Amino acid sequence: AGVTGYLLKDASASDVLNAVRSVFRGEAVCPPQLCSTLFRFVAQTAKEMPARDSALRPELTLRQQQLVSLVAKGLTNKEIASLLNLSEFTVRNHIHRILKQVDAESRSEAVDVIRASGFVLNA
Repeated sequence: AGVTGYLLKDASASDVLNAVRSVFRGEAVCPPQLCSTLFRFVAQTAKEMPARDSALRPELTLRQQQLVSLVAKGLTNKEIASLLNLSEFTVRNHIHRILKQVDAESRSEAVDVIRASGFVLNA
């Protein structure tokens, strides 16, 4: 399902036949005039889109920012818990929520994503 070819209204019968054959072979069909217009549109749209990092800047609480800064320093959950007078379980829950929030699979990936979004971590 989906579009693999496109023809303009003024396409000849020969153009239609060639397009059908091309699509049947798994090729994409796009007249040069249309491709040129599409490329200009995509280029203009890309210029107008906000930068990914600023558009997706995570909203971190002060506690989450504090935890991420400590994770960035390389502290373990146990060390963070001791430093902040929290239970290790609470730290683990906070870290888990942060990972989900920034769509990261690891602590280091979360730190990288958060830094890339513009947060300055005190590490």
